[in-house]
Amino acid sequence: MIRAGLMAAAMMVAGAVPVAASEMTDRSGATLQGLDKITARVSGITVDVGETAHFGSLLITLRACREAPPIDPPDAAAFMEIKEVKPDEDPEQVFSGWMFASSPALSALEHPIYDVWVTGCRDAAKK
Repeated sequence: MIRAGLMAAAMMVAGAVPVAASEMTDRSGATLQGLDKITARVSGITVDVGETAHFGSLLITLRACREAPPIDPPDAAAFMEIKEVKPDEDPEQVFSGWMFASSPALSALEHPIYDVWVTGCRDAAKK
């Protein structure tokens, strides 16, 4: 319930037309984009809810992905936990929270080498 309220509040701050969280549809996966700022390469990333994807030294765990209904302006929100793995160190959490496809700067990963953002939600059968 608190997450739904936070998601709606974040959408209002971002200037998006708020969609009631109860109207958003849960999806079983997400599509993400990752940017390696050193090489300037952009990579597509797909991850299912509860799964972890690797991007560079990052471990991206998707906890939820919700999508606006087709009659509303397109939007997707993903709840992710991102950890960085460095040699001979324990993984360090560098991000935990909702990212929004319509407002990527609202809740962004702050990292010197990598950017990660949500492009949409998907169902696992549509890989």
